Amino acid sequence: MIEGRLALLLGIAVKHLSRRRRQTLVAVSGVAVGVGFFLAVSALMIGSQADFIERLINAAPHIIVSDELRSPAPQAGPRAFPGAAVSLHGYKVRNEVRGLKGWPAILAAADAVPGAIASPSLTGAVTLRLGGREEALGIIGIEPDIETKVSTIETNLRTGRLHDLQTVQGGVIIGEELARRLGVGMGDIVAATSSGGTRSLRIVGLFKRGQSQLGASSGYVLLREAQSMLGRPFIINRIGIRVADPYQAQAVAAQLEARFGYKAESWQERSADLLSLILVRDVIMYTVVSAILLVASFGIYTVVSNSVADKRRDIAIMRSIGFSQLDLQLVFVAEGIILSLAGVLLGWMLGYGLMGILGTLNFPVNGDDYRIPLDRGARQYALAAAASLFAGVVAAWLPARKAAMVDPVDILRGAA
Repeated sequence: MIEGRLALLLGIAVKHLSRRRRQTLVAVSGVAVGVGFFLAVSALMIGSQADFIERLINAAPHIIVSDELRSPAPQAGPRAFPGAAVSLHGYKVRNEVRGLKGWPAILAAADAVPGAIASPSLTGAVTLRLGGREEALGIIGIEPDIETKVSTIETNLRTGRLHDLQTVQGGVIIGEELARRLGVGMGDIVAATSSGGTRSLRIVGLFKRGQSQLGASSGYVLLREAQSMLGRPFIINRIGIRVADPYQAQAVAAQLEARFGYKAESWQERSADLLSLILVRDVIMYTVVSAILLVASFGIYTVVSNSVADKRRDIAIMRSIGFSQLDLQLVFVAEGIILSLAGVLLGWMLGYGLMGILGTLNFPVNGDDYRIPLDRGARQYALAAAASLFAGVVAAWLPARKAAMVDPVDILRGAA
């Protein structure tokens, strides 16, 4: 009984739409265009965001433990008499050698985290000299075999490999921009001056331009080479840690900092400003694409409103022969759902085509071909369909509610 009644109401809705083919086509086209551009814009924005976050996560170790302290250590007096009124005057702070004290224990604790890999390093500054030209270089001493598992330096090299630092005595990897300023290339030798003296370094690798995480004036050498150049044997001042789940980095960093006291920065903390901008970007994106779907729903509202206006006499007859207010609402809401479903299906095809076109575009960036990252996940299709159906139902329900309130007596009396 109920199924037959619903089939009857659905048939009436289809009949109404088929009689107004031009308006129906315009409404369906509006929904299709809205859904198609929703898919294209959201795929572009979400895909680029996911690619950006992935690059942000993998650009450097997930956690960096440095030889810095977030707050200075208390003096001996306050430590000896906690809670007492202690006043110190004329004391001289002892200069301590920078570096991570007890770093093997920190390495062991980091490696004990399931799926984590820790890489020790030493950073410092030297001056490169060649033919009267001088350039400051921040060197980072690393263990190449471990560093390749912790960071993405290897993938950002234009030429050379990290392993070459182990096979070439005095090898150094610098950026293309710095090499251009010095006028050097692969295999060239430059003089490096530091607190440990002057020595020769050979260029064994160049990393690509535009790698902000590496720094235009940064260079990589072997860890023991950095310790010798800087006169700091057996000392490291930084530990990079890569964890299995990047989103657990903040919790692991807090545990290490609480245990050892040294500053442990997660990638979330280092990129807090960028992540907050991404949140604002998401709000703007969904506001824009939702406005597109909202505008498309006005076509449905127009079609159903005109149908109600043209069918007032038919509505009165239907009410007089026993159709309830709910039945009439269902008829016109069904029209909105049909228009929305047809528009969604066409919009899916349009969106798929637009994403295909966007996916074929190449942009030269720093000498490399860059393809636009797109999110083609089913979630976007479902979200577009749900939003369109919701907007279509609401747009159809407003005039349907008005149709259901029609008094058949007044209409038939006026027609007579």
